[in-house]
Amino acid sequence: MRCPRCGANNDRVLDTRASADNASIRRRRQCNLCGCRFTTHERIERRLPRVVKRDGSREPFDRAKIERGLNSACQKRPIKGPELDAFIDGIVAEIEQGGRDEIPSQSIGALIMERLRTFDPVAYIRFASVYSAFDDVSQFIAAVRHIGDPFPSDGKRDPGPPGT
Repeated sequence: MRCPRCGANNDRVLDTRASADNASIRRRRQCNLCGCRFTTHERIERRLPRVVKRDGSREPFDRAKIERGLNSACQKRPIKGPELDAFIDGIVAEIEQGGRDEIPSQSIGALIMERLRTFDPVAYIRFASVYSAFDDVSQFIAAVRHIGDPFPSDGKRDPGPPGT
């Protein structure tokens, strides 16, 4: 590692710790030349496919785009940050495990919608309305019918099958 202060390539590791999610290693270092202390992070380099857009252009996979879309869809929903992060991790893992060099953006959107439908029906409708670019109310109504009626006519959530 090069020292951020003097640029020397001569340092020692003072402390090594795994990150909270065990996805990276944090190392505290000190430059042997100037004494500057700095932190580095090591991450596994993941091999994710390139995304083929609707217009045929290609771009690198960007997890941040999924995060932005889902943050908007889940805004003001009772979904905690770690819960949403785990949801996104599952999507990224499935894409990575596909082992493909390229993936159509429509496949990513369909995967997100498939999982979001059971994760949070309201977020599903919000995401679908933007992703599918609804032109009229009938498309919106069809999307709501697609998820079923999560609330019975009395307005209370169905607790699920007995014994669960």
